[in-house]
Amino acid sequence: MISSKNKKINLNLGTIGTLIMIIIAMSIVLLILATKSFGTYTNFNNLLRQTSINGIIALGMTVVIITAGIDLSVGAVVACTGVLVTQLTVVNNMPVFPAILISISAGFFVGIINGALVFDAKIPPFIATMGTMTILRGFVKFITGGRMINGVPEFITNISQINILALPLLFWIWFILIVITFIFLRFTVFGRNIYALGSSREVARLSGVNLRLHIYLAYAISGLFSGIAGILLVSRLGAGLPTAGMSYELDAIASSVIGGASLTGAEGSAIGAALGALIMQMIRNGGNLLRINPFILEMVIGFLIVISVYIDTMRRAKIMKRS
Repeated sequence: MISSKNKKINLNLGTIGTLIMIIIAMSIVLLILATKSFGTYTNFNNLLRQTSINGIIALGMTVVIITAGIDLSVGAVVACTGVLVTQLTVVNNMPVFPAILISISAGFFVGIINGALVFDAKIPPFIATMGTMTILRGFVKFITGGRMINGVPEFITNISQINILALPLLFWIWFILIVITFIFLRFTVFGRNIYALGSSREVARLSGVNLRLHIYLAYAISGLFSGIAGILLVSRLGAGLPTAGMSYELDAIASSVIGGASLTGAEGSAIGAALGALIMQMIRNGGNLLRINPFILEMVIGFLIVISVYIDTMRRAKIMKRS
């Protein structure tokens, strides 16, 4: 008899294999339809830069989704940390490293607040994080007067321009976070407990899992990764924008779901989230190169989300019938 753990590993491998095949198929189609532009080194680098920021947010979102939660505040955290680092360095003349550390820590702290709202205040994750999102959006617009902050230090803007081994530094930061998240979820007690929490909160509690600690940890990771993404976005834009990160929460959820995460919890992986983010960005990149209406691209992405959730629902229904 195959153990449930082996079944989950086989399922994850099957999902990842399917996603890789989709990426290969999309690449072939785009190479045929947009040969002069898609296959260039410049476009490849741009694709990686564009994907890295959303991909980092998707990693944190996946950890939350595995717990059967959701985090709608990630886009607002991106805007908040981006504005904070520019405010500290440009307006307050703070050295770059302390400013970056404080800004990323702010994202982590927002994640802790979300965890407290979900666990201690027992507010549904959707409502709790939507409230946090609204508060942060208002706060960022209040401190900036709704205006962008220019004059970002060269050290920060250079982050998005540096290449290492012919690939953008943004990609390598994303890659490191993928590896860290993969190891955390697959090989640590905390990671296994997060899956258990998403499967059944009551069973996890009876098994001795500290529910408060793990829920706090999941949302803190999401906030931390969104904070990192906020710094990287400022590096790309060269300014702190109070409206930055709009709809990034939807992109992160879509990347996670397309990558195999289940909105009912207990399923998802770092690699799946990364591949889901890549597929999302390939759709946008290819659509732009082929001059497809961006509103149509949004419709396609929405269709993919619905299909992914539908497939997950049908698969779970079959599992329930067998059991």
